[in-house]
Amino acid sequence: MDDKDLIAAATALVGDFAPGRDCTAGGVAAALLTAKGNIYTGICVDTACSMGFCAEHAAVAEMLKARESEIRTIVAVTNPEGIIAPCGRCRELMWQIDERNAKARVIVGPDKVMSLAELLPHHWRGC
Repeated sequence: MDDKDLIAAATALVGDFAPGRDCTAGGVAAALLTAKGNIYTGICVDTACSMGFCAEHAAVAEMLKARESEIRTIVAVTNPEGIIAPCGRCRELMWQIDERNAKARVIVGPDKVMSLAELLPHHWRGC
């Protein structure tokens, strides 16, 4: 699996829909590749009272259900912007579930990849 395949997996899931009057979902989708070579995906959920969650969180939860925690590569996409960088909350979640994820590759643009450590250069743990 290369970066283009991972981007395609996330892109295939993007598309807003409204499951309820106070909720939309699917505006952002994420796909991650684990160190074991498995792919997990997720979509965002946005609610009127801010109780939703990011697509990256959903993908991480899927990974954790399979008892994996080490991310090799992750990407988030939306329409029409395309690839977007994970928010600070998502960055922190990835780091805290497994410190090895500091080395995870984060696709932040069509031809740009950064490590999670580069996106969180002054982590509060000092790692």
